[in-house]
Amino acid sequence: MVYDVLIRNANVLDGAGTPPFRADIAIQGERICAIGKMPYATATTVIDAHERYLAPGFIDVHTHDDTNVIRTPEMLPKLTQGVTTVVVGNCGISASPVTLAEHVPDPMNLLGNLEDFRYPSFANYANAVDAAKPSINVAALVGHTSLRSQVMDSFARPASADEISAMEVLLRQALDEGALGLSSGLAYRNAIHAPTTEMAPLVAAVGKSGGVYTTHLRNEFAGLLEAMDEAFTTARDGQVPLVISHLKCAGAGNWGGAGQALSKLEIAAQHQHAHCDCYPYTAGSSTLDLGQVTDEIEITITWSEPHPEQARRPLKDIAADWHMSLLDAAKQLQPAGAVYHNMSEADMQQVLAHPLSMVGSDGLPNDPHPHPRLWGAFPRVLAHYSRDLNLMPLTEAVRKMTSLSAANFGLTDRGVIRIGAYADLTLFDLDVLEDTASYEAPIAAAKGIDMVVVNGKLAYYQGAITDQRSGRMLRRTERIAQNFPLSQPKQEKTS
Repeated sequence: MVYDVLIRNANVLDGAGTPPFRADIAIQGERICAIGKMPYATATTVIDAHERYLAPGFIDVHTHDDTNVIRTPEMLPKLTQGVTTVVVGNCGISASPVTLAEHVPDPMNLLGNLEDFRYPSFANYANAVDAAKPSINVAALVGHTSLRSQVMDSFARPASADEISAMEVLLRQALDEGALGLSSGLAYRNAIHAPTTEMAPLVAAVGKSGGVYTTHLRNEFAGLLEAMDEAFTTARDGQVPLVISHLKCAGAGNWGGAGQALSKLEIAAQHQHAHCDCYPYTAGSSTLDLGQVTDEIEITITWSEPHPEQARRPLKDIAADWHMSLLDAAKQLQPAGAVYHNMSEADMQQVLAHPLSMVGSDGLPNDPHPHPRLWGAFPRVLAHYSRDLNLMPLTEAVRKMTSLSAANFGLTDRGVIRIGAYADLTLFDLDVLEDTASYEAPIAAAKGIDMVVVNGKLAYYQGAITDQRSGRMLRRTERIAQNFPLSQPKQEKTS
């Protein structure tokens, strides 16, 4: 038999957390068809791994690439990190089911401009992704704020019973058409007025469908623990698996709280399906939020619609130049984007190393001066935190970005290297692996990612993208499994 692709002499990290082993990997069509010593095997394409590490393609569970997978289908910021699948629609904002008439509400503007919101149904969006033929796979959540934008004349209040019912109709249709579940961004001003009574029926609809609920908590600062309790209760009552988005202890007054937050997560996970994601940096990035303006941390403006000339400058310097307070300067800059250096390294490391956490970049691809996590999150975990700091074994670092992620989001036959699994693969040289993106120069490809295979096709090789864009929309077709063993995740079917 002549295989389509044969990768020889790889140190295989299977994604399940087991020790690496030396093997050849054979691919036929989209899937792995043989693993082991195959000295006499032949293939159309033969690649010698030279004993470098071969892992399942990384799954970025927290992205805002909703419109970028269509507008920029090469997806270089992700492909160059070894990412083969992105989960979009996080933090309550999604490109579907949405049409907008006049302007893009904050923070939906992180996803693009008015013309980018042209998908009145999830099926419209999914079909557009497939038509774009992105280089990576795409799975999508439906955003709560996006639902609000379709049925409410004002965000500054709770939804009425009729409006909640209208959101349920849109959500159920999207779930039937393959959406993974629902996301919320309750900390944002256009969702903060949504009480638990608004969220509960929506989350329950997700539970009935067998999807997942992810949430950017209502408060990541002093009210973190209470916000976690709200999320646990809402998910438990809705009988739905929960993922807390980018778990952090934000604000200088909240530093040192990671242990207590993780303890709360552990306790909840004993009674319900609960996980979190995180990124390997101590700064966050979003739109410029007046509620986060303080002189306790460094805040850098990344873009400003009325004052584009102030991009890439500290807010305190802008305020000093304008002879006004930080808050008044921030008001004049809006709408704008910012990087907030609001976390402690010790807290972040605790969350990153915890067995219930996954890796998500939370990168903002439409920011003209993005946070470095957009290009560097996954290599940074492997190289800096696993290899250099020994925060966690390499096998555990890979598990957090592959099999654990696939299981939490119901991505069957992905996130693992085994016979029958999809051939989503990343080959990397751990000795030279490095995230080169920085706050000063954030648009920079990582070093040491030598090859990326998506659905059996060579998508990235030796520093260059190929002409084989073989990613697709991953539509959920069955219930996402709950309470799977951490070492050997049980997965349900997503086609």
